[in-house]
Formats: sequence, structure tokens, C-alpha cells
Amino acid sequence: MSFRHTTGFTVEFGDCDPLRIVFYPNYFRWMDAAFRQFFEAAGVPSWHETERSDGIFGAPLVEATARFLKSATFGDRIAVDTSVAEWRGKSFVVAHAIRRADEVLVEGREVRILARRHPDDPARIQAAAPPEWLRAKLG
Repeated sequence: MSFRHTTGFTVEFGDCDPLRIVFYPNYFRWMDAAFRQFFEAAGVPSWHETERSDGIFGAPLVEATARFLKSATFGDRIAVDTSVAEWRGKSFVVAHAIRRADEVLVEGREVRILARRHPDDPARIQAAAPPEWLRAKLG
């Protein structure tokens, strides 16, 4: 079974647009923050450590989508449920469900890679296959 983690946020006044609902880019900001919390909660070491052990120094985003089902507003407590939905050769799909209590507001997906330095040009990055220890931690 896949590891799951929930990260909580409070919608602040500055997160909202003139209609007093969350301005949509903030959902992507919360998904990105929840992704990092997900890795930490699963016990994934820091990028400094994984660069030393596996040459991997980050998990850049290569695609992001969202379905906006309902809106949130100032003062709402929201939760972002995060898990890995699919492992691919050199990428993986992260699923997010943003909810207020039991009500799903947004369904989001991110495609990420694990980055390492390109062997011919260290200023460039290259996608790395996820190590088995990472797959085991995240499911």
C-alpha cells in the first residue's frame, strides 16, 4: 500500500482574490509544500544527503494539473492528502486531494523527476531512475 500524508493549512486573507475565494495558484503552492512534507514524513533524507548517497539533489516538477471542484475562503482549514499514484521509468506521479473536512475541493496531480547532475555538463540536470529504497518508503 502506498504511503499517504496529510498537510494542513489555514487560508489567509492574502490567499484570496477580490471575490474572497482562494486565488487558484495558491492551490499549486500548497501542493508543492505538501509534497516536501510528504517526503519528510516518509523519512526521505534531505537533498544534501541523497546527493551524497545517490547523486539525487531534488525532485523538479515537469507537469502539474488540477480539477477545481469547490472553492475555499479566508479562515478555512484545509488539508492536502498526498501519495504517489504511479511510478514510471524516470518519473513519478504524485496525487493530491485538497479538502475542507470531508469535502474535496481540488484534485491535483504532479509529475516529478529525480534530478542528478548531467555527467557531461554539471550545470544541467538529468532524470534519474527512482532508487529502490525510495520506492519502498513511498509505496
